[in-house]
Amino acid sequence: MSKYRQHFYECENPHKYAGKKKPYMRSSWETVFARMCDTNPAVISWASEPFMIPYINPFTGKKTVYVPDFLVVYLGKDHKRHGEVIEVKPKKEAYQQFAKSQRDKAAWILNEAKWQVARPWCKAQGVKFRIVTEDDIFSNLGGPPKTKKPRKNAKRR
Repeated sequence: MSKYRQHFYECENPHKYAGKKKPYMRSSWETVFARMCDTNPAVISWASEPFMIPYINPFTGKKTVYVPDFLVVYLGKDHKRHGEVIEVKPKKEAYQQFAKSQRDKAAWILNEAKWQVARPWCKAQGVKFRIVTEDDIFSNLGGPPKTKKPRKNAKRR
């Protein structure tokens, strides 16, 4: 992956992009996912940060909004249209068992509060809710880039 940076994504197939504003990527993983949506022939349309879902912040107790990363409409293997709301997150912020640091645990708690509201909201809209992690992204790309580690006892020539 290239170094993390936020940026506007330039669509290769702008006719597939259904968002109201230019897609803004907040991570390199979001960029990879957007590129997949943009170039995958099964994807009929997609949008970035498509809407807001109200929820209560568990740390402040205040009402706020959750903005999912993507809305994707695609043609499934059953040849029917399917809609999914997609959230792209590192697994350490998506699943409690991977949250090791205090920061990761706090991120997981906040995310879980958002998703507890998003799941029934999506169901009521007739779309699925799915969390996509680095494992999902890399498995679809054939795995993360391989880097060779120097052997500990390698002799110099």
